[in-house]
Amino acid sequence: MAAQPQPQSANVDTALRQLLAETLGLSEARVAAFDDNTELFGALPEFDSMAVANLLTGIEETFSVLIEDSDVEAEDFASFGSLKAFVERLAP
Repeated sequence: MAAQPQPQSANVDTALRQLLAETLGLSEARVAAFDDNTELFGALPEFDSMAVANLLTGIEETFSVLIEDSDVEAEDFASFGSLKAFVERLAP
């Protein structure tokens, strides 16, 4: 099986927004309005610990990366910008 190409940084934003909409059950319009300062974990009732686990699995599948426990910090889920930076760090 051939390895999937890594998404370009410009595509991380779009793919992450789609993944958040699917994982959290949010409308695409709501997720499209997120900016880098939009708070996520603790601010969105849909973004609970189960959603974090599902999101990490989705990130691994979407970006063809393996996320180790040591890669994850609570701050990575604080805002859309920090989550995007986390994904870009894993899938440059």
